[in-house]
Amino acid sequence: MPNFQDLREFLVLAKKATYASGNKNIENKEIDGSTSLMFEDGDFRYHDNYFGGEPYGGREVVFYKGKPAYIMVYYGFVNKDIDNIKDVYSILQKALSLIPEDYPYRGPKEFVDGDYGYSNKYVGEIDNFSGEEFIECNGKKIYEAKYIGGLVDQNREWDSKLFNSKFK
Repeated sequence: MPNFQDLREFLVLAKKATYASGNKNIENKEIDGSTSLMFEDGDFRYHDNYFGGEPYGGREVVFYKGKPAYIMVYYGFVNKDIDNIKDVYSILQKALSLIPEDYPYRGPKEFVDGDYGYSNKYVGEIDNFSGEEFIECNGKKIYEAKYIGGLVDQNREWDSKLFNSKFK
């Protein structure tokens, strides 16, 4: 299992290098209609996979030494009465590029760019957390998303023989 600080540092690198970068050339369109973004560094591998458009949903998984160690799932949307969806997602990418190193879930607690304001409210630590993010324009909420995540499969090595013998 990676230590929390190494995981935090890797998440910051991975997220800045993928969706937050705005680089469309690193997107992989999957046969199921989803989009995947990948990043690797040392023993860590990051895979972000999402569906959408409007609304959108997806999940990020971090693998450590080839095994899943962390997951975050997310779902969000721009309000239906908003026409400038690209502008909203441009603000979101800017906010996500400012990911805090101590809580690398989404963007910072607050970010302002012109008439737009981004806010991110979360609880928990990297092993078990949840949060919501919003974008407002001139005081009107125009975007929102929810997310939840933490460590996976860290308490013990899975004994499939024991599981299979008990539940057949």
